[in-house]
Amino acid sequence: MEVLSSRTLLRPSDPVRSQRFYRETLGLAVYREFGGPDAPGVVFFLGNGLLEVSGRATDPRGDGIALWMQVRDVQTEHRRLLAAGVPILREPRREPWGLLEMWIKDPDQIPIVVVEIPTDHPLRQDQRSERRRSDA
Repeated sequence: MEVLSSRTLLRPSDPVRSQRFYRETLGLAVYREFGGPDAPGVVFFLGNGLLEVSGRATDPRGDGIALWMQVRDVQTEHRRLLAAGVPILREPRREPWGLLEMWIKDPDQIPIVVVEIPTDHPLRQDQRSERRRSDA
């Protein structure tokens, strides 16, 4: 399979409420809007991916989905989201795997992990230099 493009699709129970949450509360930039006024869809930039919030869910959401959003400063986002009235499920903390994580939920209760990658974390290191040293 040759994948040319991809995005995450959310079908919320209340599209207007969810689009407002992602646009205004989280502050995601809009990539494009489509559809008529009775059923608009919005695609948001989500780092190096896209998040489409469109349609309407008729069944309860699946428990197997969560969104992972990397930010520059999780403490700054924590203060901003608290001020916006977003319930914080888990306060920011350093996890055993080294990432700084905070957990929130969107209006349909979809978990969102807000993550900061510390400067000393392996994800910030050039692994190529480590491989060259181990190959020597």
